[in-house]
Amino acid sequence: MSSMEDETANLFRIRRTAMQMLKDRGYLVEDFEINMTKSEFTEKYGENMRRSDLVFNKSKQNDTSDQIYIFFTEEQKVAVEKIRTIINRMKSENVFRAILVVQQNLTPYARTSVREISSKFHVEVFQDAELLVNIKEHVLVPEHQVLTSEEKKILLEQYTLKETQLPRIQITDPIARYYGLKHGQVVKIIRLSETAGRYVTYRYVV
Repeated sequence: MSSMEDETANLFRIRRTAMQMLKDRGYLVEDFEINMTKSEFTEKYGENMRRSDLVFNKSKQNDTSDQIYIFFTEEQKVAVEKIRTIINRMKSENVFRAILVVQQNLTPYARTSVREISSKFHVEVFQDAELLVNIKEHVLVPEHQVLTSEEKKILLEQYTLKETQLPRIQITDPIARYYGLKHGQVVKIIRLSETAGRYVTYRYVV
């Protein structure tokens, strides 16, 4: 297999994981977009596709004004100029969330730039290698459900708890990153149990 074929195969898998991830976050993603075959992918984007051809945006199922962009960067190492270009595009389209799929880590200045604009523009960064396989489909990863604010309130009242008394999950945890969890959210974790059938726990995002 040539290096070009390798790159196409990798981008096919990365794009599919990104689509699955957005659907699991509640964005409008059609099944055919996730189930696209590699040959359909190649036919749509061409054999000599550029990473930038794969850029797309999606809207939330319950709020079409809440959009997110997925950017695939061409640069081996993304510098601050690229971050500015992306932010300008988001600003012009009133989109305030984005996922940046990069080949290598951002430069230090680019990382600083992402932090500086984080109060208005929320930009998540994933390296290619993190999206080649969907972590959620791993046999050892239990089902996760992100609670709404109302569901969180009911849970805490039901057990007379403060949120900080719940077990914790780090915001940097791979599964927390997959779901785009924010500080203060609560996630319900459902594990299969031979004795109880289902074993439910909750985690507070810190």
